Amino acid sequence: MTAVAAALLLAACGHGVLDPAGTVAAQERTILFNSLAIMLAIVVPTIIATLVFAWWFRASNDKAVYRPEFTYSGRIELVVWSIPLLTIMFLGGLTWVGSHQLDPAKPIASRTPPLEVQVVSLDWKWLFIYPAQGIATVNRLVVPAGVPVHFSLTSASVMNTFFVPQLGSQIYTMNAMRSQLWLQADRPGVFYGQSGHFSGDGFPDMNFAVQAVPPALFNGWAAARRGAGPVLDARGYAALAKQSQRVSAYSYRAVQPGLFDAIVMQKLPPAPGPQVGRGGPHTSPGDAT
Repeated sequence: MTAVAAALLLAACGHGVLDPAGTVAAQERTILFNSLAIMLAIVVPTIIATLVFAWWFRASNDKAVYRPEFTYSGRIELVVWSIPLLTIMFLGGLTWVGSHQLDPAKPIASRTPPLEVQVVSLDWKWLFIYPAQGIATVNRLVVPAGVPVHFSLTSASVMNTFFVPQLGSQIYTMNAMRSQLWLQADRPGVFYGQSGHFSGDGFPDMNFAVQAVPPALFNGWAAARRGAGPVLDARGYAALAKQSQRVSAYSYRAVQPGLFDAIVMQKLPPAPGPQVGRGGPHTSPGDAT
């Protein structure tokens, strides 16, 4: 029943970057709209001018002056070059400001202490480790609404991307490297998370549910996870890292300390990566939650 409910929730998550539910996503939408307005400022007049010139210089218009010797006009050159230059300057300014304000590694200002989440992209599933809570989940990310979330991300296989369109920035996960990302859900809800980088047979189903809940409910959820499920240690991780498709969400009641760092530093061997003909349906080692 829980797996069916999760599927229904995901099916209802049809919103994307233009329907932000977080601070970062809202600022990114503003940049998109501002960029669109700047580009339309040159595109629309150019289209109108093209139509006006075509109409004015039609063959039947006797008032149009035919000047076959015309070759140069400083005024026309000024207009032709200044407008694109101004457009590039405005777009460049937006990019400069946005790149600094929305740096993935820049903390989100808040009086509330952030939640730490460690993310590992696998073939073809997502592992989320909550170091402070001592639990982990697969293909399901639960966060408290209104609280900044600091993600540390890596890949245990090929390069991938972590993307929750309604919350903000997409970021790459890479083998033997640690990326950082700050996001925040401003309201409770269920949001669609996905991989944005093709990684083999199981890529189409490599998505996950992001559930933002009130902080009090998040604490209760974390406490409930500690009461059921297997333990994620080196042996359990080796089984999890094997290629598998269409993985149902489940959780681990405990996580071996330092497991994420061991994955990043490759003290635990990385997966071989996608191979043709590998990766069938997967049966979760724990009950679906």
